[in-house]
Amino acid sequence: MREIIIEAGNIKIRASLLDTKTAQSVWDALPLTATAKTWGEEIYFDIPVSCPSEPEARDVVKSGEIAYWPDGRAIAIGFGPTPISKGNEIRLVSPVNIWAQTEDDVTKLITVKDGESVTVSKA
Repeated sequence: MREIIIEAGNIKIRASLLDTKTAQSVWDALPLTATAKTWGEEIYFDIPVSCPSEPEARDVVKSGEIAYWPDGRAIAIGFGPTPISKGNEIRLVSPVNIWAQTEDDVTKLITVKDGESVTVSKA
């Protein structure tokens, strides 16, 4: 199984890739460095990858799912409510492709601030 490491601030998350076209496109672009942006309890960052929405794309995600946001050409990691969430759900701004999964505690990402460097590399 292919794995990646996402590092942001002093947080390091290991994730396993799913078998999707988006996962392959992101894998092919690694390693990459970007600038973190935050929106509620979500971090996202632009990447040089363009993928269309997959048939399973959705806007409500589960903790630990690593997403690609086609509308923003960005990786998005939700770990709690965003400004448009209903209750405690993790609702992103528009449908995303889920391309990786982690067992690590993504709530640690709350310490990541706008403008911090994020790197994604092959494990």
